[in-house]
Amino acid sequence: MTMTMKMDEATSPTLLGRVRDFYDRLGRLPLSFIQLMARVSMAMVFWRSGQAKIANWDLTLKLFAEEYKVPVLPPEIAASMAVAVELSVPVLLVLGLLTRLATLPMLGMTLVIQTFVYPQAWVDHLSWAVMLLLLLSRGPGVFSLDHVIGKALR
Repeated sequence: MTMTMKMDEATSPTLLGRVRDFYDRLGRLPLSFIQLMARVSMAMVFWRSGQAKIANWDLTLKLFAEEYKVPVLPPEIAASMAVAVELSVPVLLVLGLLTRLATLPMLGMTLVIQTFVYPQAWVDHLSWAVMLLLLLSRGPGVFSLDHVIGKALR
């Protein structure tokens, strides 16, 4: 084998070599970037829902009374609690502030929605739960106020 053949092999790897290289590069994607995307994604899902609820409060109350039918709580209280969570917790997620704590009411709401309101939408709810569990178990990542505050306290 000559030196030119070795150089050709190095500059044009096999298909398997290219796939391995691609996988190696994917592994270098920072987890903190994925955590940031999960935080923003979940914040937008809940924020939009909260915005829709306050845009037409009468319709919201009707939905909670007739369609959502959350057990135990009266529709007015359930609607108010939902809006309070949907308009406050997303702000915490985007900022990465109290992130792990902020995921808990969202996971609770996801579970209630899945169980009592829209059980057929389990694919969406499973996606939400996965992103929220990532944030609960791994935290918000370095692009967060939690990280900055934690660093300052150390």
